[in-house]
Amino acid sequence: MYQPYPSSGQMPGPARREPPDSVLTAVKLMYAGAVVNGLALIVGLATIGNLRTALHRADPSLTPTQLHNFEIFYLTLSVVTGLIGIGLWILMAVMNRRGHSWARIVATVLFGIYTLLLLLGFSRAGAAVGTLVSLLTWLIGLATIVLLWRRQSSEYFNAQRVGQTGGMGPSRIPPGPLQ
Repeated sequence: MYQPYPSSGQMPGPARREPPDSVLTAVKLMYAGAVVNGLALIVGLATIGNLRTALHRADPSLTPTQLHNFEIFYLTLSVVTGLIGIGLWILMAVMNRRGHSWARIVATVLFGIYTLLLLLGFSRAGAAVGTLVSLLTWLIGLATIVLLWRRQSSEYFNAQRVGQTGGMGPSRIPPGPLQ
């Protein structure tokens, strides 16, 4: 039976596959990571009043001006890094759900960096609550990475890559008789 092309004159694009459960669960975990980061930022800002005392205890020779400058620096650094962390969790969730294979790689690299930072944090004395939140964040990241690299996730990312390149593979060279 003859079926004419669509009236718009354009061929329909490849149908987008729905992400498998492993990717959907990883995405939910990434949103959970963003929430944990947000809560940690809020708690950190709520307890900022203890910072001046902690700074003075660490170095009693600091002048009031130096203490104030350190407080402002720490507050700014905390807010900026907290917002960047939240933004990265959300960006990785959206891009991985869409099947962008680069996002899975970036998420893995970010997890590796966070692991190194966590290990460095364990080597210095810190607040127990901060360490627990960091460990919870790391566990969320670990579960996310494991799910993103499962077989069904890989099949999804590979299918999305082929769909994004028009079925011609990464090199965009159509298959020929020699291939």
